[in-house]
Amino acid sequence: MIIKLGVALVFLLVSSSISFAADNNATSCLNDSIFNIGAGIYDITGPAAEQRMMGYAMINQQTSGLYSRLWARAFVIESPCNGKRVVFVNADLGQVFQGIKEHVVRKLQEKYGDRYNDQNVLITAIHQHSGPGGYSTYALYNLTILGFSRENFDTIVDGIVAAIDRAQMNMTKATIKIAKRQLTGVSFNRSPQSYTQNPESERAHYPADVDTEMTLIRFDSVDGLPIGLITWFPVHGVSMNNKNHLINGDNKGYAEYLFEKDFNSDYGPNAFVAAFAQANAGDVSPNENGHEGGQGQDGLKAVEKAGRPQYISAKILFDNATELVKGGVDFRHTFVEMDNITIDPQYTNGQPHTTCPPAIGISMLAGTTDGEGVGKQGVTCDTIGSVIPFFICKGLTTSCQGVKPIALELGNMKPYPWVPRILPFQVFKVGNLVIAAAPFELTTMSGRRIKATIQNQLPQSETNHIVLSTLANAYTQYITTNEEYQLQRYEGASTLFGPWALAALQQEYALLTKALVENTSVDAGPTPSDLLGFQINLQTGVIFDSTPPSKQFGDVYQDVKPSYKPGDSVEAIFWGGASKK
Repeated sequence: MIIKLGVALVFLLVSSSISFAADNNATSCLNDSIFNIGAGIYDITGPAAEQRMMGYAMINQQTSGLYSRLWARAFVIESPCNGKRVVFVNADLGQVFQGIKEHVVRKLQEKYGDRYNDQNVLITAIHQHSGPGGYSTYALYNLTILGFSRENFDTIVDGIVAAIDRAQMNMTKATIKIAKRQLTGVSFNRSPQSYTQNPESERAHYPADVDTEMTLIRFDSVDGLPIGLITWFPVHGVSMNNKNHLINGDNKGYAEYLFEKDFNSDYGPNAFVAAFAQANAGDVSPNENGHEGGQGQDGLKAVEKAGRPQYISAKILFDNATELVKGGVDFRHTFVEMDNITIDPQYTNGQPHTTCPPAIGISMLAGTTDGEGVGKQGVTCDTIGSVIPFFICKGLTTSCQGVKPIALELGNMKPYPWVPRILPFQVFKVGNLVIAAAPFELTTMSGRRIKATIQNQLPQSETNHIVLSTLANAYTQYITTNEEYQLQRYEGASTLFGPWALAALQQEYALLTKALVENTSVDAGPTPSDLLGFQINLQTGVIFDSTPPSKQFGDVYQDVKPSYKPGDSVEAIFWGGASKK
């Protein structure tokens, strides 16, 4: 439900009057545990028939129906103490592309003026691989989709805006409680060879080669009514494999469904909202033995296998959360030319380095253990000759990219680069909870280093909790550590901006966090290009959708059998739109 402009302005004036009366001194909010909070949910399910799917880059993978719908789950959080407000949206998408964030913010500003902007709106994706594609404005992510789908793009943008509208209309005085626990047996490192390239002294600080901690925050009105929750836990949404053609939210979408079902959610304007957000899952799979996700009933079993434990863990945390989040709300955001960063030696090997023009390596084409591709992983400039005879690593781009044999120089494509090069970096502080939004897929150790960098900027006298929201606000592939990059498995070959990209991220998050702590401003940075008006679409869509003569939609195609034995499955098939099931 998109609220009318008049109603929105009335609400804005009321909320603004609260903000103007608030004390803007951040230190006065340290012990404040009351926030103004609202939650909202809205449908973002795109074309369910003959739309190529996003995630596995399989040109023959098209939608042909639904297992479950896709949703945008929004939370608006405001501090009555300092009047600052943030929006957190968890979307059942494979990625949040830059054009989505740009046009959500534009629509919000058309309705609410300067209340919402790039700085205080965070949109993150659960990273399912079972949804319709064609909603990026950058060519690389539309290649196997055969172009841009305006229908899907508009459905996602309008749905996210509607979810935020609902959250804003539901705002009430509320508390936030935080809890953490370990969840094991659900996630597995799919590139352990790369992980072990990291220093042994660093690895010794951690019990496993994946992060197994789940963090949850629960929202309750001061009247004691549950509003919703957000969890962060790293695991890829690849329980459904690339043979699947039915839209669904994979393991995180299933966990969301189970939790909301417990609260009898009707997905209406006042529904309880449970968001299961993604974290540093770049090298983390739900499939212990490689490409073992499934389709059909096997796929549903795989989704439940990884999704139900997340739901159960979240239930334990939700029911036992007691620690109150206290403090004000604040945020910092900047746009950065990711291919043009000079990195301070403190974040590298003691020497100054730079990031590189974006390029993918040969091994990206091989795919991962979760999805087959062409060739093999681990191909470097030293070994490329045994794979592709006479291939020579040379040129300025290659020199910057180190051991990576380049398949495509994405930054040099005409008339526009195939991936964004100006990227958003963002940090929220909600009381003593810090949320770092990253427009990448971070490997396990990459995420750990970023969290440690942020922690080093925070006052030691405060007990702060740090979470990562990845695939947020834009998307440009992966980030590995420099050590992992050297092996050039899929994740390293997909680290577009070179071996020191993670060091550049650490530098940017340190600057943003320091600005938060010192209450100083940051430069807005260059404005990304809006490419919505330059899109093409080569997809045919549904050409013919009808039933055979003498049949109508809804007629029985295959009826049930006259009798069954105990344990048999009962199946009936009907004629339906764009499919007979």
